[in-house]
Amino acid sequence: MNRPGFWEDSDRAAAVSAEHARARRRLDTFESLRVDVDDLQGLVELAQEDPQLERELEGQFASAEARLAELEEQRLFSGPYDGGDALVTVNAGAGGTDAQDWAEMVLRMQMRWAEKRGFGVELLEVSPGEEAGIKSATFRVSGENAYGLFSAEKGVHRLVRLSPFDAAHRRQTSFAGVEVAPAVDGASEIEVDEDDLQVDTYRASGAGGQHVNKTDSAVRITHRPTGIVVQCQNERSQSSNKATAMTMLRAKLLEAEERQRREEIAREKGEAQDVNFGSQIRSYVLHPYALAKDHRTDYEMGDVNRVLDGDLDDFARAYLLKAASG
Repeated sequence: MNRPGFWEDSDRAAAVSAEHARARRRLDTFESLRVDVDDLQGLVELAQEDPQLERELEGQFASAEARLAELEEQRLFSGPYDGGDALVTVNAGAGGTDAQDWAEMVLRMQMRWAEKRGFGVELLEVSPGEEAGIKSATFRVSGENAYGLFSAEKGVHRLVRLSPFDAAHRRQTSFAGVEVAPAVDGASEIEVDEDDLQVDTYRASGAGGQHVNKTDSAVRITHRPTGIVVQCQNERSQSSNKATAMTMLRAKLLEAEERQRREEIAREKGEAQDVNFGSQIRSYVLHPYALAKDHRTDYEMGDVNRVLDGDLDDFARAYLLKAASG
């Protein structure tokens, strides 16, 4: 950053400055933690002489352990796009209206998790279901390590419950898929042939006032060679929606390239592993018992409502630790 001419290239300067800020935050957290851990030794000796200090000591240990866990988590994000933003898409799977309702629950869970983590959240598109819930939705998560963290949610999420849409109130199994793509500057380097695109416009169906109901501002883009479909309806103009949709398309094409690369590496290693979106990663059982279980790590939690309210930290950490050790 001290080199002559560094600030002349504003884009590169901004990227390096952001990386410097991330590194500085990690270093400051580490140095602060190291100082506090050194102080803990003195507190332990004092607590041995004064039992009234034990509660303060417990609080200090808990704080140190929480910050250590945060640093350990950051260590897991080593992928080329892990540090950037993410585009998260939720699709309803098999199960009819129950599945569409479940997809909306998954969307809420993912967005609540992002908000609890302090990320910026922007809903880009929602396709409502016929009776309830959603067919699909896409939102952007902005913040440090957003893509690396949300990569732990890729795959199929399975729900087992007594159906609120069944007159006999029978048990129903529903599925919703979560796709995650990196929303980074590198995605702009992905070349897209205009002849490969089918661009459709339509009237946005979500809330948004008179403008939404009177103009065909929403845009849907289909990439014919891959079958990837993206759509955006949150902007007021058709051109803005198309620009956002193209960003989403490039991000999904980039993720498709990354997925192909991971599959090739797995084949070279002789690993029989499923690295596609189609693998069922987690089950949420509300009847006849309550349990949320991740099938990749066997981590489970009995308070399913807490999980559905966005408490996914432990599930993600367990997966990331296993992925790193593997």
